[in-house]
Amino acid sequence: MRRQTTRAAVIAMMFLVLAPAAFAAVQPATTDLTNSFRGVNAAVTGLQVYELSGIVIIRGRTSDKAEAEKLSDYARTLGYQRVANLVQTVQHDDMRIERAAERELSVHRALEGCRFRVTSQQGVLHVNGQVSHELQKDVAMRLLRKVDGVRSVEMSLEKF
Repeated sequence: MRRQTTRAAVIAMMFLVLAPAAFAAVQPATTDLTNSFRGVNAAVTGLQVYELSGIVIIRGRTSDKAEAEKLSDYARTLGYQRVANLVQTVQHDDMRIERAAERELSVHRALEGCRFRVTSQQGVLHVNGQVSHELQKDVAMRLLRKVDGVRSVEMSLEKF
């Protein structure tokens, strides 16, 4: 009985020692190609490009599908036959973004008495107006960054 227990423990120890090495050898190498693809000058935000087992994986966001296709074409000119273009095409509904931003600014109690003019161009919010306290600028910025569809916020607020 004791001999079987010892044998089982030795086999379990061998498995624990050898198994990680076997699994580590199975994973293919991943190559980061992001910097070489930045030279294409495609208007893609959050660009990430990796090569994995001969497949180029492209990720990011753009408002123009042609910009995403530039990246695929570039990968093919480099000799890659298998390209997974996962770039998301997003359309910015500027009117919806403006309304949502105005709504957020109007309902927050810390911003009572402030005056804002909000415009949006391709997901970039431009906010002009007046605040009564410097901290209200920070509150407004925090609220506006959370609005769905906003890429960035540019503020020009004065204290009155």
